[in-house]
Amino acid sequence: MHQAVSGARETVTPQAGGGGRLPVVDALRGFALLGILMVNITYFASAYQGTGLEDPGFTAPLDRAVRYLVTILFETKFYLLFSFLFGYSVTLQMDSAARSGSRFVPRFLRRLAALFAIGALHAVVLFPGDILTTYACLGLLLLALRRLRPRTAVRTAIALLAVTAAGYLGLAAVQAAAGGGGLDTAAVSAQAQRTADGLRGGPASVVATYLDQLPEVMQLLVFFQAPAALAAFLLGLAAGKNRLLADPGRSARTLRRFPWVGVPVGLAGGIVYAHASLDHPGTAYQLFALGVDMLTAPLLAAAYAATVLRWASGVRGRRAVRWLSPAGRMTLTAYLTQSMVCALVFTGYGAAMVGRLSPLPVVALALGVFAVQLAACHWWMGRHPHGPLEWVLRAATNATWPRWRTAPAAVPADGGDRRDLA
Repeated sequence: MHQAVSGARETVTPQAGGGGRLPVVDALRGFALLGILMVNITYFASAYQGTGLEDPGFTAPLDRAVRYLVTILFETKFYLLFSFLFGYSVTLQMDSAARSGSRFVPRFLRRLAALFAIGALHAVVLFPGDILTTYACLGLLLLALRRLRPRTAVRTAIALLAVTAAGYLGLAAVQAAAGGGGLDTAAVSAQAQRTADGLRGGPASVVATYLDQLPEVMQLLVFFQAPAALAAFLLGLAAGKNRLLADPGRSARTLRRFPWVGVPVGLAGGIVYAHASLDHPGTAYQLFALGVDMLTAPLLAAAYAATVLRWASGVRGRRAVRWLSPAGRMTLTAYLTQSMVCALVFTGYGAAMVGRLSPLPVVALALGVFAVQLAACHWWMGRHPHGPLEWVLRAATNATWPRWRTAPAAVPADGGDRRDLA
């Protein structure tokens, strides 16, 4: 995208054909919501999730099979898809600022500040694994890198993934040479039980438990999720500058190729990652698997995205787009609502069911929650131009009060202004 800077004011030449939303991108973002929920709900459902130990209450073969499938197919894949779309949306926001004659940088900084504030509250009150604060911090780096040419952005992303993967492989070699490592099972189990007890307490106990978890969660975010998310940001930035998703039909040949590579390689990496994480936690093998996953998870995420984009061009796909795109237009509201529902089910805010549902009912609950969300988002977007939290984010971004209700002659639920994309 061509840019020109004049003094303190930055103007951006709009991309040709800009102005309307991209329903298929909204649908892709709505699809990503399901993957995010499928992973996050497992952390609500069991205090043992992420510790490396199997929940002692659910050790049947079916329980293990469900854990394996969720880890292989969903874990570490869908936040990458969201991150890609975040990077893609930056080009749309730059285009929007150009159309309105506004300065992009102040608007984007206000947006990041609002995202950080919302994410910090989310992390403390509902879910310490929040990704919004990470996005807000990495967004500053993306802002500094926004002028990269697409090819340079792609090369930088690949280099970032490769260097991070090499770091994990190097740590694995060091740990293997030192004896292989492992978990202190008794200590980890005792900590998981304390966490479960804390989450079953009242609101003050839940918040205190989340605050106790934050330092460990932040390490995961900084050393694993953040590098991969930044790489996905850059890939999304490159795709946005090339308008890759504006006309998926134009990229049909490329989209057909992604699954042929991404599915076998991504699934193989996912199997290694799941086997190491679930059966060999704390070992050099797990560090090795993290390095493998850093390289293979983006391929499976890309295969998912390519499959959805190709499917969306068919008759049934277009119907799915009509249902998924409203959720994609209000992903911030939907994401936080998922956490709220899970907190009400699994913590002392509500039923305190943490550790009391086996993996299969947890997956069924996630699917049910998502189905209700799709219907609710479709209803809401038929009456409002923005989701509730999207309205707040837009108000902070533009420093003006947006419309709350849809005007009588407004566009349908899968259309509108592209500035909402986040």
